[in-house]
Amino acid sequence: MTDEFKTLKTFDAGKGREGFFFSLPALEEQKIGKISRLPVSIRIVLESVLRNCDGKKVRRNDVETLANWNAKSPANAEIPFIVARIVLQDFTGVPLIVDLAAMRSAVQRLGSDPKIIEPLVPVDLVVDHSVQVDFFGSPRAFELNLDMEFKRNRERYQFLKWGQQAFKTFQLIPPGIGIVHQVNLEYLAKGVLSQTSDIRSEKAEIFFPDTLVGTDSHTTMINGLGVVGWGVGGIEAEAGMLGQPVYFLTPEVVGVHMTGQLREGVTATDLVLHITQLLRAQKVVGKFVEFYGEGAASLPVPDRATIGNMSPEYGATMGFFPVDHESVNYLRATGRSEEVCLAFENYFRAQNMFGMPRKGEIDYSVDIDLDLADVQPSVAGPKRPQDRINLPELGRKFRELLEKPVHDGGYGKKQIDLREKHAVELNGSAPRNGAMFSTDTKEDQGITPGEARNELEMVANRPTPDSGKEIEAESSQVFLHGRTHIGHGSVLIAAITSCTNTSNPSVMIAAGLLAKKAVERGLRVDPGVKTSLAPGSRVVSDYLEKTGLQTYLDQLGFNLVGYGCTTCIGNSGPLHPNIEKTIHKYDLVAASVLSGNRNFEARVHQHIKANFLMSPPLVVAFALAGRVHIDLSRDPLGKDKDGKETFLRDLWPTLSEIQNTMQRALTPETFHKFYRDFAQQNPKWNEIPSSTGDIYQWDAKSDYIHDPPFFENFSMEPGHIAEIRGARALGIFGDTVTTDHISPAGAIKESSPAGKYLMSRGIQPRDFNSYGSRRGNDLVMTRGTFANVRIKNLMVPGTEGGVTKYFSPSRTGGSKNGEGEQMSIFDAAMKYAETRTPLVILAGHEYGTGSSRDWAAKGTRLLGVKAVIAASFERIHRSNLVGMGVLPLQFLEGTSAQSLGLDGSEKFSITGLSDSIKPGQQVTLEIEDRNGQQRSVPVKLRIDTPIEIDYYRHGGILPFVLRQLLAKQ
Repeated sequence: MTDEFKTLKTFDAGKGREGFFFSLPALEEQKIGKISRLPVSIRIVLESVLRNCDGKKVRRNDVETLANWNAKSPANAEIPFIVARIVLQDFTGVPLIVDLAAMRSAVQRLGSDPKIIEPLVPVDLVVDHSVQVDFFGSPRAFELNLDMEFKRNRERYQFLKWGQQAFKTFQLIPPGIGIVHQVNLEYLAKGVLSQTSDIRSEKAEIFFPDTLVGTDSHTTMINGLGVVGWGVGGIEAEAGMLGQPVYFLTPEVVGVHMTGQLREGVTATDLVLHITQLLRAQKVVGKFVEFYGEGAASLPVPDRATIGNMSPEYGATMGFFPVDHESVNYLRATGRSEEVCLAFENYFRAQNMFGMPRKGEIDYSVDIDLDLADVQPSVAGPKRPQDRINLPELGRKFRELLEKPVHDGGYGKKQIDLREKHAVELNGSAPRNGAMFSTDTKEDQGITPGEARNELEMVANRPTPDSGKEIEAESSQVFLHGRTHIGHGSVLIAAITSCTNTSNPSVMIAAGLLAKKAVERGLRVDPGVKTSLAPGSRVVSDYLEKTGLQTYLDQLGFNLVGYGCTTCIGNSGPLHPNIEKTIHKYDLVAASVLSGNRNFEARVHQHIKANFLMSPPLVVAFALAGRVHIDLSRDPLGKDKDGKETFLRDLWPTLSEIQNTMQRALTPETFHKFYRDFAQQNPKWNEIPSSTGDIYQWDAKSDYIHDPPFFENFSMEPGHIAEIRGARALGIFGDTVTTDHISPAGAIKESSPAGKYLMSRGIQPRDFNSYGSRRGNDLVMTRGTFANVRIKNLMVPGTEGGVTKYFSPSRTGGSKNGEGEQMSIFDAAMKYAETRTPLVILAGHEYGTGSSRDWAAKGTRLLGVKAVIAASFERIHRSNLVGMGVLPLQFLEGTSAQSLGLDGSEKFSITGLSDSIKPGQQVTLEIEDRNGQQRSVPVKLRIDTPIEIDYYRHGGILPFVLRQLLAKQ
């Protein structure tokens, strides 16, 4: 290990240990920057750059440039950030391990040692995205959903078990344990890490901050503990695992100075929705946000983690809280050893980074003041997390949106009577497990395994308003006579879910206390509401059980359905078929309420158009109310057992009630209990068979795992950067096209290209499973790219879904049919591939916003798209496009596909591209319309750093890394 700046010092690591560290104060003593004035987040990144300075990957100039970070004008320089570890979830993790397996196969074909492909930093993968809510409202819902998960995902889990034995630095946490971000917060994170190294000819322990990137945009939840980390695409994470720095441009840092305290009745969820709206308006995309001040110091780590978690929703790279006493207390409270806690505190003290900064102590690019006392109870929606609504205004706002034109973000309904309801019969046979089998079919079949008789649906094990009798869970067969009435604004999904809130004991206990008061008054939830509780870890279930609150949640239908990311990512499972029929028949704008972080169109459920984010206790309240067009500050939730009107204020728990309950419920021993011997906690995992060996044996019969084509015809020499000529538009999209729109997600429709492909393989629709479960198979995923049912391709006005127009070339270079032929995006891409026609995508602002989905970039590349030209990009997706060898280009201010009058019939060329291109330079977009008229406009090259030019020249990060590794052999 080098010590370029002679900053290697010792400190007391606790318990009689002497530790070495690379001292930032020592660097400042050399007058290399005013480091003590830097934001804490920048200092932690600087420590990594300093420690890894070797003159190759990290140069002396990199250290000096970052040490002299200018708050008002950061250097236009890339930072080579080498992280300490990588965190994966299974949806993004499976394709990542597939790529590593493919790289090993490629290395073997080239005659080299495949074991050169090995993660060089620790990698943790938490299987948490595969469970969905098939069963609910039943004491056996968790067990049955877990059974279903293992049946659906057996091949994927076999593959992951192979990876577990093939890669030495790869740890896998099996299903049924928790959500990746909560597991990271409660267990994986240590605050400070160490490694043994040779120092002055002796073995010594070097300490350094816990830093990471993860393949989920909500990796930022760990920022609440003072750990630097954020979400990247799987492509970047692979490079990080293989020893490459994570490169990013020197960021601005927005300081949010917090004062005051939250008022009674205001939750951490209300605070984060307030912050999301505030910071979205401040345009913090690509920036670090650092919270500080006395108000920040007053927040416990779970509240801080809630705020850090939603960084992607307000657009920041991070939402960071510096390390202080609360951080250390949290480690102790969650069962970390005293050695870990002492090293954490003593290290940050030695670096002069311990304690919450006060106003004026640090230089920020922008400073924003936030008085916590200004925060009000609120929700956000119905389509975006930044669209916050004060709780009393929700009813009025929903009515406005119903009548507002679609092009203005509304639903375009006229003269709606919200009192109008439609009766829905929920009759059906309910066997002991709480599942109902129906002979009805619906479009998005394939959510059930082949063993299911026809189609699996769920019924709540709770009283129904019509019968007033409780369904007995232990009876072998019960015939239901339930009925519900639904209309516009009816709550049909109520889910306590997602990493954002289920990690926070205060809001989870508040939900339980509200449920307790509701049950004691005799209130109940309508059977038409699909209720679910998906905690972030088993610790949550433990404290809800200890306090007796789970019993009351159960009685309202909020039974445990699983430990994983469920409704928030669209794993909400199906609705009753009669409810879906009624939604379609009357074109209802029904609602979901969830304690999540995402509510984009068609994300929660394809048939639910209005989705509102809120705290867990408000989820329970709206489930009781049964509708969103209500003012909960004035209107009753319902009538109690004596016929008396009950209001939200009658049920809402006080802060002292919540705190007293929390103190009884949480102990370090609880965390010790649930974070050991994972296999024992999930014996189903032990039953999964797996292959062994260094090379994965690809099975041609598998429709879940397939050797991807990224290394076909691989050679050691990269190509040259060349101009793109004669391209066709595959799609023209408007603003805020999310990675949910681009990347395959949710159920696979029988009529879709992916559905037709699976049926050609002999797979029946009932066994399609979801796109997420098949992310290890490029043949399915490419067919599902741009196939979201709500995506609107402006080339085909008035349509939704993955359709486009194909313009077949004529001998004269024009089109045989000037209007083009309508077909699926996949089919058009394959027809263009036959004539080797390059393709482009044109889009509006915030292209690629949302989760870090690597398949949004992989699928784009495999469809033959050479460039994406947008008004602006979300950070992660832009990076992923480069990482897959797709060129991101940005229209200059005031220019768009609409202002240019483009309809997709044109031909496009991109000139000015060569091996000598520079980051951010202008190139030219040449446009030829159907009449042969030509014009050109300048566009900005959104390759932002020199290393990205190398990635693009090599065809992406993976070929770049593979060539580097092979060159060393």
